[in-house]
Amino acid sequence: MDDPTAGIDLASEEHRLLVVDGDGRQLEQHRISHSEDGIEALVQRLLALGVARVAIEQPNGLVVDRLLEAGIQVVAVHPNQLAAARDRYRSGGKSDGFDAYVLAELARTDMHRFQPLRPDSDETKALRTLTRTREDLVEQKVALANQLRAQLDAFWPGARQIFADVDSPIGLAFLERYPSPADARGLGSKRIAAFLARNGYCGRRTADELLTRLRAAPEGRAGDAELEARRAVVLALVAALKPLVEQIRLLTSQIAGALRNHDDGAIFLSLFRDPKSVITAAELLAEIGDNRARHRTSASLEAIAGQAPVAVESGKKKVARFRWACNKNLRDAVSVLADSSRKHNPWANDIYQRARARGHDHPHAIRILGRARLRIIWRLWQDRTTYNPHRHGSLNRLLATEG
Repeated sequence: MDDPTAGIDLASEEHRLLVVDGDGRQLEQHRISHSEDGIEALVQRLLALGVARVAIEQPNGLVVDRLLEAGIQVVAVHPNQLAAARDRYRSGGKSDGFDAYVLAELARTDMHRFQPLRPDSDETKALRTLTRTREDLVEQKVALANQLRAQLDAFWPGARQIFADVDSPIGLAFLERYPSPADARGLGSKRIAAFLARNGYCGRRTADELLTRLRAAPEGRAGDAELEARRAVVLALVAALKPLVEQIRLLTSQIAGALRNHDDGAIFLSLFRDPKSVITAAELLAEIGDNRARHRTSASLEAIAGQAPVAVESGKKKVARFRWACNKNLRDAVSVLADSSRKHNPWANDIYQRARARGHDHPHAIRILGRARLRIIWRLWQDRTTYNPHRHGSLNRLLATEG
C-alpha cells in the first residue's frame, strides 16, 4: 500500500487537516489551531503517520516553512486547480473538510501534474520580502499622493505645479512650509531661493522660474472655513507621505545591496543599462528564485510570468487568451524590462515593432517581447552567466543586416 497523503485547508486562525491512505480512504481529520502548539502537533502527527506528501494552496508561508523544515514533501496547488478539481469529488453538499479532502486526493493521484516545493535560499527569500514590501509601500504612496494632488487642484494648483513630483522630498518640504496660498502670500524670489538652499534642491529651474510657475497657476476661491480645512488635510497627507517616502528610500538601498551580494545578482543586473533599474532586476531574481529545478524549460517560466497565452479549443474554434493565473509581481517586472529594452536594444525593438505591425496593441506587443526576453533570461539563469550583447546571436544578425 502507498504511503498516506494529506491535504491542509489553510485559514487565518484554524486549519483543517485531512489524511487519506494509499487507496483514498480517510484515515483522520483534524482542526489545527494557528498557534505554536497547534503547528508543532500538526508536524509531529504527519511524521507519525508517515505521510508521503502534503498538498496545500499556498507555495509559501509559515506552515509551509515548518513542513519543509521537518522534511515533509509539500505540493502547492493553485486555487484555480483546486476549484477545477472540486466537481470530480463532489457528491452533494460541501463539508468543512471538503477542500482538505480534495487536496489530499490530488496529492495521491495527480502528482504528474505538480512539482514538490523546493525552497529558495535564505538570501532569495530575504530579497523577495524586501521587494514585495517596497512594492506595497509604493502603492500606498501613490494612493496618498493622488489624494494630495486632488486637494491642491481644488484650492491651490500652483503648489502642485511648482515641482515635478508633489511627493518628492522637495515637494513635500514645500507643502509642509507652505500648505495653503495664505502661507505663501509673502513668498518672493529671495525666500524661495533660501528655501531651496536649505532643502538641497538640485533641480534645473531657478528660484524665479519656480516662483513664476507657482503664480501662473489659476487661483482657488475657497472660503475661510474650507481653506482652513484643506490646509489641515494637506498637512495631514504630507505628514503621512514623508516617512513613507523615506522608508521606500531606505528599502531601495537595502535591496540594491542585497542584490549585488546575491550569487545570482550579476545575472539580472546585466539585463539592464540604467543603474536605476536595480529594483526591477531584484524583483526578477526574487520572483524567479534560485532553484533551477523549478523551471526545467523556458516554457514553464514564460507561463508563470504570464507571458505565454492560454490556448482554448472548442470544436473548430481555437483562440489564444490572456493568462490571468500567473505570478503578478513577476509579470510586472518582465513588462518593465521588455518596455525599457525596446528603447535601446535593436533586437527587442524589432520584435516589438513587428508585433505592432501585425495589429497587436502595446500591452500585447510587450508580452510578446517579454516572452522572448524570458527565453534569454532562462538560459542565462540555467547557465549562471551574465548577458553579453556580443554573444546574442539574433541581435548581431540583425545588426549585420542593418549594417
